[in-house]
Amino acid sequence: MRISIPTIPLNVSGANGATMRPTGPPTSVQIQAAAERIATFLKPKNALVLTGAGYQELMDSSPKGHAFRQRYWAGGYLGWRHVFRSDPNPTHYALAALQYLDVAPRLITQNVDGLHQRASPFSEQETSNRTLELHGTLQTVRCLRGHRMPREEFQEVLSKLNPAWKAYADELDRTEEKPRTNPDGDVDLGGVRFADFVVPECAECAAEGHPGSILKLEVIFFGESIPDKVKERSFRMVDDSDRLLLVGTTLATFSAFRLVKHALEQQKPVLLLNLGPARTDNIPEVEKIELPSREVLLETCRLLAGTLTSEDQTLSRLLTSGVVKSPDLEDQKDTVSSAAR
Repeated sequence: MRISIPTIPLNVSGANGATMRPTGPPTSVQIQAAAERIATFLKPKNALVLTGAGYQELMDSSPKGHAFRQRYWAGGYLGWRHVFRSDPNPTHYALAALQYLDVAPRLITQNVDGLHQRASPFSEQETSNRTLELHGTLQTVRCLRGHRMPREEFQEVLSKLNPAWKAYADELDRTEEKPRTNPDGDVDLGGVRFADFVVPECAECAAEGHPGSILKLEVIFFGESIPDKVKERSFRMVDDSDRLLLVGTTLATFSAFRLVKHALEQQKPVLLLNLGPARTDNIPEVEKIELPSREVLLETCRLLAGTLTSEDQTLSRLLTSGVVKSPDLEDQKDTVSSAAR
């Protein structure tokens, strides 16, 4: 259903009723009303949160595929420094606070930048148990035969093989120039020649007598299937939860949309907090709030925490942490970065 919050104009969305959609910057009344609705939704606990968005040529062994990998890895080489140095924003920390409060203990993210994990107050193992990266991670590189290496280690390999590109990257750092970084961690360098960029093969495969093995990021690109174990775990997380909160996602990828369908088939409540159109807009069972996520979620946490907001040091830190970028950029995209382009 579509719910109405005071002072938010209603825009009719087909036959399903009205969507909460502010015509300008949200007011404190709108933020408060939305936070109260989400707090009520989460108060029974055991909620599951789903965040984020969702080149075949990357794995093509033909000369065309090799040329694409040169462009991809050259851009990725320059963009990695920005991704590696990125910090979680307040939305990441607010979602971590919801986990800490145990109202939404589990989280599935379509994002691949690892920022949800960096915002987590839990140990690495517990964070892994609570968080599923539906579309993989930028932090790991793997070959087709399953060998893996940390992305930072692969960055060093690329530096050694491409000294001219390393010098260019160092110059960007020195001048503090920041090329536009795409969601999958590379940069857009229109007009730049990539033919001289050296893309290594998997050294372990070559040592085992299988030369030419292609390396890729441990992410799910369009056209690829999610591994069965990831798919099964995502459905199991829905099964183990009582309700589903969607944050900052259009649900454009079927891998995410089918989890919503699965929850609805079990008659579980679903609420979407997102600016702009979403794939669920014509599904009346899905509540939708069109407001920026940051302030709404922070206020939701304060309402749920009560006096713990100031009494619990960990919670206080979570609710006052995060790098704030332009609200238009931060809140209108799918929460953070993703593999989808």
